[in-house]
Amino acid sequence: MVDNGGPLKIGKDHQRFRQIVKGRIRKDLRKFLTRGELIGKEGKHLVSIPVPGIELPHFRYGDNNDQGVGQGDGEAGQTVDGDESGAGPGGTEPGQHILEVEVSLEELADILGEELQLPRIMPKGRHNITSVKERYSSIRQSGPESLRHFKRTFRRALRRLIMSGAWDPNNPKMVFERSDKLYRSWKPVRKPQSNAVIVYMMDVSGSMGHEQKELVRLEAFWIDAWLRRNYDGIESRYIVHDVHAAEVDRETFFHLREDGGTKISSAFKFCKEMLDKHYAASEWNIYLFHFSDGDNSSEADSRECCDMLKQHLLPNANQFGYCQVASAYGSGHFINVLREHLANQENMVTSRVNTKDDIYDSIKEFFAKGR
Repeated sequence: MVDNGGPLKIGKDHQRFRQIVKGRIRKDLRKFLTRGELIGKEGKHLVSIPVPGIELPHFRYGDNNDQGVGQGDGEAGQTVDGDESGAGPGGTEPGQHILEVEVSLEELADILGEELQLPRIMPKGRHNITSVKERYSSIRQSGPESLRHFKRTFRRALRRLIMSGAWDPNNPKMVFERSDKLYRSWKPVRKPQSNAVIVYMMDVSGSMGHEQKELVRLEAFWIDAWLRRNYDGIESRYIVHDVHAAEVDRETFFHLREDGGTKISSAFKFCKEMLDKHYAASEWNIYLFHFSDGDNSSEADSRECCDMLKQHLLPNANQFGYCQVASAYGSGHFINVLREHLANQENMVTSRVNTKDDIYDSIKEFFAKGR
């Protein structure tokens, strides 16, 4: 039965449901930040998130203490023929159901920014560069349910019922068929952008095991989500190092097996060469993030890293973030060297991540100043 609200009510109900979902994500944000399986469900622009505790709409039957209403032959109160034996009554306890909802990366980033009270980033550089960005500006007949266009679907179904003569205004019943459903679709549009590049650097020496890489993977996902919310155009580059550094793709970055010693300066030198060749500081917003367990090869190399940061990397970067993850094998000394020698550098931020629970505070430390 369709009430007088029609498609307007459907839209309001959908908006209300989305607000409930956002509220639940906001309430459990710290927990969601540590869900590794969430990243595995990342789509083009959407992430599928399990949200327990939200009930799906369902029919609810009242108590039938009095006589029921039925059709057919027979008198009120007359029993129905049938086998009264059976295996026993059905269960009465409801099952545990977890609803999965699709949330856009932009919505996730907004929730992250609101809860962590992160200021919006003020981009620098030129704005006369154009980029191709996809916008939901067209309609198609297939797609995920999260993108269903409720008003157009309703109108299409109503038109079909009227044309077939099945619509009774005195008894309005709306039955949707598959052919009625319409979905929002995107198409590329060109628009000005502020360019930004994120360079991720990671220590893949023998002391960086699977647990450490999982911490890096989670942290990098949320760093990426927040920066992409603040910039229209963004590039990501990935550098791994032991005693030598090399550029790799995203998949290799997070799954490369660990081995060898550690020379952090090799990553910083490689990064400098990359920036000099491809990313002029006057035109690009540059973000550098280095992940390690802090076990460098020597004090001399750590001092060389500080010199490189102070003279070459920090002057050209919006921000340099160093995240030190806990390891049973690493010394964890490099973060102390940075804090001792570069304490006055405003665009350098350091954080320790010992467990997944520390990611929440680490993200807040990195972006609290809105750079």
